[in-house]
Amino acid sequence: MKAYLVLENGKIFEGVSFGADITRTIGEVVFTTAMTGYLETLTDPSYAGQIVTQTFPLIGNYGVNAEDEESGRSYVKGYIVKTPSEEPSNFRSQGSISAFLKSRGIPAICGIDTRELTRILRERGVMNGAITLDPSGVDVQELKQYEVRDALAQVRGYPRTELTPHDGIGLKRVVLWDFGLKLAQIDNLLRRGVTVIRMPGDAGCEQILAENPDAVLLSNGPGDPRENTALIAEIAKLSDSGTPIMGICLGHQLLALARGASVEKLKYGHRGANHPVRDLENGRTFITSQNHGYAVNSDSLPSGAKLRYVNINDGTCEGIDYTDFPGFSAQFHPEARGGPLDTGFLFDRLIAMLKT
Repeated sequence: MKAYLVLENGKIFEGVSFGADITRTIGEVVFTTAMTGYLETLTDPSYAGQIVTQTFPLIGNYGVNAEDEESGRSYVKGYIVKTPSEEPSNFRSQGSISAFLKSRGIPAICGIDTRELTRILRERGVMNGAITLDPSGVDVQELKQYEVRDALAQVRGYPRTELTPHDGIGLKRVVLWDFGLKLAQIDNLLRRGVTVIRMPGDAGCEQILAENPDAVLLSNGPGDPRENTALIAEIAKLSDSGTPIMGICLGHQLLALARGASVEKLKYGHRGANHPVRDLENGRTFITSQNHGYAVNSDSLPSGAKLRYVNINDGTCEGIDYTDFPGFSAQFHPEARGGPLDTGFLFDRLIAMLKT
């Protein structure tokens, strides 16, 4: 069945529907340059409110497997690929990408020129769009007014859960404050022998400290971090408590805001598995997995905050070390299930900070 992508600038792409039945869906159109890990992308809560475009032309060739999912559901508003594979070839495959999209109610469109679409988004910036069967019925002014609002409220409702390492012994306790976490973060902590207490995103500082944590990990998540003023105030209290803190992606941004820095929206964001990041302390370069549309303004860092990592492509802030309390954060994803695994050592750094 013919389907269309309509951008807020009036540009129309004609393609074919291959996911869930399309009525009409509106979202922020973004692109990811990752060549693999498409199931992880589709189940990453950080994509809430967005229509995701894969720049790699063939998606679905190794099928889907429930073990690769990063959350219990998908939060994307739509999905765009050039060519979907309907005959996956992999010993782990449990089905096709189109079957997965249909089972999760995700509208999708294929057969459009994703290179042209990516170039438009790269040169003009992220814009809103609609996937529809009838482009004449799309109000461009309505598209322009769409915003991803209250995204954190869509993903943070997971209840308190305590998980122990595979050997059943966890002498140290790490609270994972869940703003839309990826399950690989839990796995990385459990493999390092700590008990993980997953706390919902609407918990407060007192609830977090009541768990008597040896450290707190602020997870990734969706949306504009600046919206979450009450949460930022709670994180400020937590950082003043002296508890060791690590932040990932949204958690990195929220921690920076809590300490007095500012955050700005990027032109088209960083999404993919091939972003080069330099460690300013030792000059090493890492290839990282990223998914974010906002970045901490490096020039706004307060005293007690030291720029540690920078993006080689555009010079934006990729990580901060804090000197006035035991904390650090990274804009990229060190858990990076699907790869690359260059920066998994950041979890070891967190473990080394645990209170003795």
